[in-house]
Amino acid sequence: MLGATRIRILEDGSNTGHRLGLAESVVAPYTPGPPQHRHAQHDEGFYIISGTVWFTVGDTAYDATAGTLVMVPPGAPHTFANIAGQPAVMLSTFTPDLYVQYFRDLQDMIADGRELTPQVNIDVMSHYATEPATDFT
Repeated sequence: MLGATRIRILEDGSNTGHRLGLAESVVAPYTPGPPQHRHAQHDEGFYIISGTVWFTVGDTAYDATAGTLVMVPPGAPHTFANIAGQPAVMLSTFTPDLYVQYFRDLQDMIADGRELTPQVNIDVMSHYATEPATDFT
């Protein structure tokens, strides 16, 4: 559990030679996502299973509904949120698997009683070749 989002790591890279990580996320209603950011070393994909997730990728914002695949290449600024009144479920891919450990780090921080502020989130992201993207806020 990461705040109002439940994340289950389905593949941590150990079975794929670290080429692929896969996670399932259940995002509670009215849950803001991470600060807008960009990854330098991995692609990220989001497949919406149910609900609606609001995304920005670059300067484009849109609602992604069930059956939508959102792909984010390295360097593309992006974020997401569930702005609807229903939970949203999505699968996320990370190629390579670098970013899986980011979620584990956040989980450890929550377990230690630390608050996940936007700045804390940004600090943890920085360990995984990820930085805030303030040019498209």
